[in-house]
Parts: sequence; structure tokens; C-alpha cells
Amino acid sequence: MATMAASPTSNSSASTTSVSLLQRQSSKNADTVSVCSTTSAFSTCPDRHGFYGGNQFSEKPKKETLTREQIIAREKKWIHMTSHWSEYMNTNYKKVRERCRKGIPDALRQKAWFLLTGANHLMGKFPDWYQHLLDQPGNPQIIDEIRKDQHRQFPHHEMFIDDDKPGQKELFNVLKAYSVYNPTVGYCQAQAPIAAFLLMQLPSEQAFWCFVAICDKYLENYFTPGLEMLQRDAGMLNRLLKKTSPAAYRHLQKHNVDPLLYMTDWFLCAMTRTLPCGHTAARVGLFSLRRGATLGPQKVRSQCNGLCETLAVLRSPPKKFLEEDFIMHHIFRLNITIEDFHREHKKQEMLHRKAKLEQQKAVQQQNGGGSSNGPGRSS
Repeated sequence: MATMAASPTSNSSASTTSVSLLQRQSSKNADTVSVCSTTSAFSTCPDRHGFYGGNQFSEKPKKETLTREQIIAREKKWIHMTSHWSEYMNTNYKKVRERCRKGIPDALRQKAWFLLTGANHLMGKFPDWYQHLLDQPGNPQIIDEIRKDQHRQFPHHEMFIDDDKPGQKELFNVLKAYSVYNPTVGYCQAQAPIAAFLLMQLPSEQAFWCFVAICDKYLENYFTPGLEMLQRDAGMLNRLLKKTSPAAYRHLQKHNVDPLLYMTDWFLCAMTRTLPCGHTAARVGLFSLRRGATLGPQKVRSQCNGLCETLAVLRSPPKKFLEEDFIMHHIFRLNITIEDFHREHKKQEMLHRKAKLEQQKAVQQQNGGGSSNGPGRSS
């Protein structure tokens, strides 16, 4: 199986690409560059994840903590597990979860993501449907929005540097196909970095079905008007932060820092624009709780004397806070369980239903009050 550490798109010459990137950067306005990729430093050759610059660029290769023998042994375990996927998922899911937490080997990431998201079932259920969706005209307004956004996604990555690169064309295809597949959602700007991130690891058709699974299952109702699910998750985050890091929670309350002010981009973009690409963004699931705990140390909180200072720390923490091993180490130390998540989820659902009922009652009372004075109204 081909190694997935680098982008699946083949590299052009380093010098040509570097010049192209510099020309592109100088000719584009600042608002066309994604949040995670703005920097003035560029390399003449990409890092192992395909980045020539930006905050996602890794200047030094990650120091490998495993021996070659351990890496090969781990790959063999994953090969066996992915070859007997249904058996493991049905009878030994605990082992799947355990190995995912340790990290998916680079060489198996493409296959693992395809299986873990359930995209393999979708693709098997709808063979050739991806091409069928691409053949449809699509909504002209949505198509125009996608074209405006596609060049903003990871512009320092080798797949997305230029408009004529395969990555941008594939990104457009995945987003357009989804807008046809699920016209109720259509397209949301926050979906673009998720699709681009998937394309760094998977062929376009597999990336599309992974994207469908993420948007329709794991981030269900996240991209609908009103963003009700995001607001509900913001309430969950706030409650769980109170449990895991009371000092940080009190600080945020003191300065009226609403969760939506700092976690919207994390959740809507599934951390793809927040964490370094590659291992970190691929492994981290509870990152937002750890990011909130960035305010844990008294020294850090004492420097945040208001709303703006607090948000600055949350949005731009020290680099060590974004390192894969650092995050995973602290995630496993969080005083939180699956039951805590379920409990808070139920609480937020109840609060959401209660608020909706109160809103409906208010509307009914308003309408009833307005019509009660009219002729022919009976009690």
C-alpha cells in the first residue's frame, strides 16, 4: 500500500512551485488566504505533509518516538484489522478505539479513514453516484460561491497552490457533488477546509464519501441555517469546561467570553483550520476542552485582563499546545467520561426544546392577542 505521509498529488519541481507560490501570494489580497496559512516565510520544498509555508508548515520533521520495528509491527496490526474490519467493529471495537488513540500509521491512513467514517458503506451502496452527481448542473448560486472559496483553502499546500492544480479542481468537484447530493444543506463556507483536508489524504471519490459521512452524520445539522446544533454544542463545551478546568471557566465567565466567540471555527471546520495538518488534526477529538484549559495556569489568566486578551490567547496559543503528543497526553488526563458527554447532551437537548417551546408560546400569544380584538372572535 502506498505511503500516505505526503499528498497523493505528485510534486512538480520545487523551484517552479516556490516561484508560483510567491507570485500567487503577492497578487492575492489578504482576505483570500485561509486563517491557518498566513505567513511571510516560504520554503523551496514542501514538508512531509505537502506545505510550502503557512502555519501548517513543519520546519523540522517530527521526531519519531518508535523504532522501525515498532512501526512495521503497528502497520501489520492495522493491515490485519482493516482486512477484517467488520469482525473487529462487531466484536472487538475496543481494540479499534485503542489503536486509533495511539495513532493511525501513515501508510494505512487512507484506508483507515475510509473505513472509520463508514464511507465504504456509502460508496458501496451508491456505486458510480459520485460521477452522476458531477454530471448534474447544480445550483448556479452555490456553484459561484464554491468557485469564490476554493482558492482560499490551504493555499500554501502543493495541491492547492494554483488554480490549475488538480487539488483545486477536485475540491470544487467534491463540494459541488455534495451540494447536489444534499440540496437541503447545499454549501457552507466552513465545509471547504474539511473537504480540502480529506483530499490531502484520499482520492476524490473516497474523499467525497468521507465528506458526506462527516457532514451528514458526525456534524449533522451543523451547516443548516441558524446553526442550532453548534449553539447546543457550545453549551455542552461550556458545561464540560466547568468540570475539567474550573479556573479557566470562571475566567471566561468573568470576562463574558461566550463559547461561540472562540469555538465556532474549531467545531464548524472540524479543527482543520486550527490544528496542524497531518497527525495532530487527524488524531485530536477533544481538543477544544484542552484549548480552553490553556487558560488554566494563573500566570496566563493574570495576563488576560479582558475579552480581547482572553480571545487572543485562545486563538493563538503557544506552539507546544498544538503539538500532537502534548494534546493527546492531556486529553487522556481529562477528568471526563463518555457518560458525562451523554448527560450534558441530554441537558442541552432539554434546554433547547424548552427554549423552542417558550418561543412558540410567545409567538402564539402575540398572534392570539393581535386577533382577539377583531370581529367575530369567540372565546
